[in-house]
Amino acid sequence: MRTFLPRARRLHRDCLALMAVGLLISGCSSASSSTDVVMDELPRATPKELTSYYAQKLRWRDCGVPGFQCATMKAPLDYAKPDAGDVKLAVSRKRATGGAAGKGGRIGSLLVNPGGPGGSAVGYLQSYAALGYPEKVRARYDMVAVDPRGVARSEPVTCLDDRQMSAYTQTDTTPDDRRETDRLAASYKNFAAGCKKRSGKLLGHVSTVETARDMDILRAALGDKKLTYVGASYGTFLGATYAGLFPDRVGRLVLDGAMDPSLPARRMNRDQTAGFETAFQSFAKDCVRQRDCPLGTKNAADAGKRLKGFFADLDRAPLPVGDTGPADGRKLGEALATTGVIAAMYDETSWPQLRDALTAAMKDKDGSMLLALSDSYYERDGDGSYSNLMYANTAVNCLDLPPSFTSPEDVRKALPDFEKASPVFGEGLAWSALNCTYWPTKATGKPHRIEAKGADPIIVVGTTRDPATPYRWAKALASQLTSARLLTYEGDGHTAYGRGSRCVDDTINTYLLAGRAPQQDKRCT
Repeated sequence: MRTFLPRARRLHRDCLALMAVGLLISGCSSASSSTDVVMDELPRATPKELTSYYAQKLRWRDCGVPGFQCATMKAPLDYAKPDAGDVKLAVSRKRATGGAAGKGGRIGSLLVNPGGPGGSAVGYLQSYAALGYPEKVRARYDMVAVDPRGVARSEPVTCLDDRQMSAYTQTDTTPDDRRETDRLAASYKNFAAGCKKRSGKLLGHVSTVETARDMDILRAALGDKKLTYVGASYGTFLGATYAGLFPDRVGRLVLDGAMDPSLPARRMNRDQTAGFETAFQSFAKDCVRQRDCPLGTKNAADAGKRLKGFFADLDRAPLPVGDTGPADGRKLGEALATTGVIAAMYDETSWPQLRDALTAAMKDKDGSMLLALSDSYYERDGDGSYSNLMYANTAVNCLDLPPSFTSPEDVRKALPDFEKASPVFGEGLAWSALNCTYWPTKATGKPHRIEAKGADPIIVVGTTRDPATPYRWAKALASQLTSARLLTYEGDGHTAYGRGSRCVDDTINTYLLAGRAPQQDKRCT
């Protein structure tokens, strides 16, 4: 499952390596849940064995980035056995610019998380949130981020070296025969074995529940009685989990691009597949109106057939990509091209870039532009190095839910359903959900509803044509949370806050600054 980021998602392209557990469908279908299991809140009194963690004082220091401070926070590696060792978490903040607490002054801390799982919250804060959030919000809040356990600066999960990762990203995810199927399964097994070898001790302790508990320790260390939080994409699952565990400590929570925690992995994968199809249809309808559309000028259905045919051509004969960095022999095959197209679905402002990339590949036989989109998605730098985004993404997803499939045969049986959801992406996304099948650590989570009874009002945001966290998920989460207000953005792209809708931004800003949530669900354009 890969969900992703808001405006800074170019940092994480946040978030799908076409990996494990997936996400849901856009549209107006029922928001009913798939389980009656409800998350239990934790005891309100802090357990004695966790007292030292809650009482810790953060030692702030200069980050080397102007205006920011950094600190290291400790949390128990295993909450069931707090004396079994610590995990060290990287924290950063930018102080409120509006002066001391009081009328018009500092309100408290605003914790932000961009999604993933695996996205660096510290990187997001320092590169975007502390500058891109509205000035009036930044004036009244200390902007704070913590890299979740296993992510970026917080004892990152590692699995492969860079050359191995490059090979992994090129693995054919639309196997045509048994030999190719075995090769794909071997790739997933090798990935899992690398993670176990390099990060075995940590793999069983990077769940969303554990990260949510870390957030409560941070809340206490910051001196806040309640948590104020803006989470995007997977960050909504993290925020909702916090609310389920600590409803009495919920302050002002914005969950933008919401996930539905009640769904099993295969359902999530299939429905996210449909979400990407919805997003592609929007792109295609726009593309065919352009004279230079590389997918033709007929209609969206024809454009989809042309793109599918192009992917098939790449499966047989990958394209050259020119000088893309280290001499690792890469070419643009079907897997990398598909990732590049999906990367552009997160933000409609990327559509012109995607048209140019498809034109270069389909007409000029130059795959470099599509490869660049894919590389940004995988967080691959020009020197050929990768961040740990994909490693953490898989580790969290495979721990949070049992795998979508039990075997390659299981995938083949599900292919018609996935291809119905998306004729363009269905086959590849189905096979990409096989990787948790071979994960070395058994899942500790399961589908569940989150009600968070007694929590203060929570704003759940959904975009009607969101590809990665489709609108149906927002409706489902809002129906579960007892104090939720659903804020709907009628538009394209992933998430809504800060994307140009004055209605959305004003609603969220009023909530963050004055504590006033809408009295009822609200719709914006």
